Formats: sequence, C-alpha cells, structure tokens
Amino acid sequence: MISPLHISKWIWVVVLLAAAAGAQSGKGPSVSMAPVPLVKAPRAAQTQVTLNFRVASGFHINSNTPHSEFLIPTILKIDPPTDIVLGKTTYPPGKDLSFPFSPDEKLSVYSGDFTVDVTVHPLHAVVPGKYGLHGTLRYQACDNAQCFPPKTLPVNFDIRVVKEPPQPHKNPAQSPHVH
Repeated sequence: MISPLHISKWIWVVVLLAAAAGAQSGKGPSVSMAPVPLVKAPRAAQTQVTLNFRVASGFHINSNTPHSEFLIPTILKIDPPTDIVLGKTTYPPGKDLSFPFSPDEKLSVYSGDFTVDVTVHPLHAVVPGKYGLHGTLRYQACDNAQCFPPKTLPVNFDIRVVKEPPQPHKNPAQSPHVH
C-alpha cells in the first residue's frame, strides 16, 4: 500500500517536472523578433538593418546598459558570413523604472516593443547575392516579483548584396567647360 506521504511527494515531482518543461518550451517570459524584410546592401557601403523585438506583456528585460554590474545586459551577437563586416550596433536607451521588489532603486529596462539597429558592410570582394546572417539576443526577463534565468533568442535575417553604383569618372585635368 502506498502512503499519502509518498503520493504527495510524487505529485510534487510531477508538478516540478511540468514547470521545468514549460520553462524550457518557451512558455515562460520571452522576447520575440519580428521578421526582417530582405535588405539590399551595396558592396563597399554600410547599410543599417533595424531589428524589431517585443517583450511579452507583464515582463521587462534589462537594457543593454543596466545601472548595476550585477544585472545581465541585453546583448545582440551576430556571426556574419565571410567578407561581410558588422559595424555599429545601436541599442535604444532603457527606461528607468522601479519595481515592488526594490522600490528605492531605478532599473534601466526594455518592455513592450524595442528596436536594435545593426550596420552591415559587405566588402568589395563579396559576390552579389543573398546572404543569411545568424546570431542571438541574450536577455534576462523579470516580472514585478522575480527574475528568470537568462535566455537566448535566435536572430536571423537575410541581406541581398548588390553591386555598388558606378562612380562617375572625374578627370581633374579636364575643364568642365564645353570647348
């Protein structure tokens, strides 16, 4: 015969396993990314790509520059293909908010929709065509009562490298006047 104590322990094991499975399947707090339209990027030129993210309702994530070194910043990492160089990544400023768990401290956070801009620079040697860029957005989500383990969101977008526009030939020795 199984005692009520053993049944109670098994119920707790099942509840904990279900909670862990739910957290791993993405049912916990999350950030999503909107699809990025195909971006045309001329060779030998810098092109800005805007990535749109959304923090789930009721949650916030630390900004890229949290006020405390102990907080996990939101970081975008992209691994570009050969001969495509990443330039500057621009994060939005965080909103300074306080929360019930620390009402006297302001935290720099993102909530709702936010964008991150990344500059891509295909080198002159890149063969024109479509290239996939892949990376991750690492963040830590919190609600008004607790913070959850850090997560990474896959970030993928495509660029179409096109030939740079022809430069007009200028001959400095030639007079601009018609003869």
